[in-house]
Amino acid sequence: MTSASAPATVVVVGSINMDLVAHAARLPAPGETLIGESFAGTPGGKGGNQAVAASRLGAEVAIIGRIGMRQHGQDLIAALQAERVRTDAVRRDERAWPGVAVIMVASEGGENAIVVVPGSNADLDTGDVEQGGALLRQAKVVVAQLEVPVPAVQRAFEIAREAGVTTVLNAAPAQELPAALLALSDWLIVNETEALQLARDVQLAGDACELDIARATAKQLRALGPRHVLVTIGGAGAWLLCDAHPEGLHLVAPRVDAVDTVGAGDTLVGGLAVGLAEGLVPARAVALGQSAAALSVSRSGVQQAMPHRSELPDLPELHALTALAEQAAQAAAAGKA
Repeated sequence: MTSASAPATVVVVGSINMDLVAHAARLPAPGETLIGESFAGTPGGKGGNQAVAASRLGAEVAIIGRIGMRQHGQDLIAALQAERVRTDAVRRDERAWPGVAVIMVASEGGENAIVVVPGSNADLDTGDVEQGGALLRQAKVVVAQLEVPVPAVQRAFEIAREAGVTTVLNAAPAQELPAALLALSDWLIVNETEALQLARDVQLAGDACELDIARATAKQLRALGPRHVLVTIGGAGAWLLCDAHPEGLHLVAPRVDAVDTVGAGDTLVGGLAVGLAEGLVPARAVALGQSAAALSVSRSGVQQAMPHRSELPDLPELHALTALAEQAAQAAAAGKA
């Protein structure tokens, strides 16, 4: 275990939940009761997930958050520590309940539906963040999501930006964001649905495909302040818009048979953070996240499905990534013809 005085290369500011996961053949329709196939209570939360993903991929990781200790709290802390994630900046609240996510997963295709009850995550405040200020200033990358209050995230990014640390905002679940937070975000990562919620004025043709949506929304979102915008589009990959790729770059996702897609986005974000901390160029950092996410969805579970670095194939060079993108674009064009 890394000592409490040592710097972490990746610091995650975010939620820590207990995930209550039920598997059934398919998702139930409204008002329908299904007999499930299995159930498990496992550690989760977008913050915890991204921290574990980054740790398994080789980074020294710390997390800043708040855990209610009335139930599950000690188990959640122990689980993070077992994954070599430092928890000395996690505030323990003896009177509060921890966050809980109720997740339904369809065995056929791996689709999921999730309800999150924030619990103690909703109480994370700027004071908690400031107590972890030394970690934030010494990091190479600071990652945050929106399952904790926005003021806490914004304060973390202010501290990080003042120290020249790269900031990554995974704007999920989507909500209206202050302009100041977007301006403090070096990276903005959203999926296709979240991108549409944030880029409200985007104009799309009636036959727009998911890649068209990603292109249009990324352009609008980048105009709000982030230097890098990444819109993920599931099995179709992701669209990256940044200084290095001012016209955008389609990064094709590795092909896998999906078993369970819960946590795929968190695995990608954790992998991207590791790539950035290691100094990879943007497209290759995204590719590292994609490679890890692809392997994770081929397995059941969330944190337990996240791969270790030794399991990943070698990353393609940038020219190979560009070639894959061109091939995908040609195939898409042929399909529309």
